[in-house]
Amino acid sequence: MKVLHTSDWHLGQKFLTKDRLEEHQLALDWMYELIIAEQVDVLIVAGDIFDIGSPPNYARKLYYSFLTRLLNTPCRHVVIIGGNHDSPTMLEAPKALLEQLNIHIIGAVPEDPKDQLITLKNKEGQPEGLIAAVPFLRDRDLRTSTTAETGLQRIEMIKKAITQHYVQIGEWVEALAPQDIPVIATGHLYASGAIASDKQDNIYIGDKENIKADQFPSCFDYVALGHIHRPQIIGDHSNVRYSGSIIPLSFSETKDDKSIYLLEFEAKTLKAIHPYPIPVFRRLKTIQGDYETVKEKLLTFAKRHEKELKAWLEVIVESKKVIPNLSLELNELVADLNVELLKVRVAKTAASKAKPKIQEELSDLEALDVFRKKCAVLGDLPDEINDLEHTFKELQNWMQENPLYED
Repeated sequence: MKVLHTSDWHLGQKFLTKDRLEEHQLALDWMYELIIAEQVDVLIVAGDIFDIGSPPNYARKLYYSFLTRLLNTPCRHVVIIGGNHDSPTMLEAPKALLEQLNIHIIGAVPEDPKDQLITLKNKEGQPEGLIAAVPFLRDRDLRTSTTAETGLQRIEMIKKAITQHYVQIGEWVEALAPQDIPVIATGHLYASGAIASDKQDNIYIGDKENIKADQFPSCFDYVALGHIHRPQIIGDHSNVRYSGSIIPLSFSETKDDKSIYLLEFEAKTLKAIHPYPIPVFRRLKTIQGDYETVKEKLLTFAKRHEKELKAWLEVIVESKKVIPNLSLELNELVADLNVELLKVRVAKTAASKAKPKIQEELSDLEALDVFRKKCAVLGDLPDEINDLEHTFKELQNWMQENPLYED
C-alpha cells in the first residue's frame, strides 16, 4: 500500500494583499499528477487545509475540485483532519456525503472518541489499513480546567492530556487492528524537537514540548504530523514526521525545501519513505543591503527568474538616514521586470558598524505578539501573564470555530 502524507495547505491565505490561488492550484495539480504516477492508494492531509475558519469561496472551490478529481485516480482513500486554522464545523459539513466516496473528515474530536479510528478496506471489503485520525486537540477535548490552576500547572496538564489521548488511542488500536495491516496516526501539534522557520508558536500556552516522539504508542507504524511548515523527522524516529506546507507561507520560509512524503508499506512493514520535493511556483525573497546593493540584487534576481510566476519581494534598505521616495524609486526600477515589491522598508543604523534595526510593523506580528505588547505598555507584565495568554489563545480558537464572528 502506498500512502501520501501532506499537510498545511492553508488554502485561501492572504499574503499581505495578495491571494495565493495560482500557486495553490499549481501545487495541487502537481500533487494530482504524482498520485497518478506513483499509484498512490491513500492520501492523508494532517490539518490546516484552510488558512482561516471561513475561507473565501475560491479556496473552497479549489479544495472540493481537487477531492473530486481524486475519484478518477488510483487513490482509494482520503483522510483529512482539522488543524488549528480550520473550522471543524465547516470541514465536517459534507462529512456524510464525502464518506460515501471514501473521503474521511475528522475536524475535531468526535463525541465518541473511538470514531477517530478509521478502517480502510480494499475492494473485497477486507481491512487494509487503520488510521488513528487525531485532529488538533482543543483544550475542551483534553481536560476541564479549574480556577485554582496556575499557568505552569495548566501547561503540565495539557502535555499529560495530549500524551494520554494518544495512549488511549493506542490501546484501542491494539484491541482492534489485525496484526498484518499498517497503523498510521495523525496529529496537528508542536512536537518536541521540531524546528519552525516562522512564528509558529506552540498552539497551546507554554513551552513547545507538547509530546515527544517516543511518547507515541509503539503500535503506530507511522505518525503523520502537521502544523510545522518545514518538513522534518522528529528526533531519532524516522517514522514520526512533519511533511510541511506545500508552498512557502511567509518570507521566513523561503529557504525551506517544500516536500511531501510517500510511504510504501508491505503488509504492516514500512519498507520505504520517499520525500518528493515540491516545485517552487512563485519565489518569495527578502533582499537586504545598502541602497546601491539592493538595486543590484534586485536586477540580478529578476534576470534569474524571468520565466516563473512574478516573484514577490520584501526589500530592506540599510541606511543611517531617511531616503526620500524610496518605495517609488525601487518600484520604478523593477516596473518592467518579473518581480513585485510587496514590502519596502528601511533598517536604520546609528553607525556604519551598528546592527541594522528594523522597525516592526503590525503586519509582521502575530495576534499573540500584539497582545503581549499591549500588556507590556501598561507596565511590568503581571504574575498571571501565562494565564492571560492561555485565555487569549482559547479566545482565538473559539473564533476559528465560529467564523461568523471573524472580520
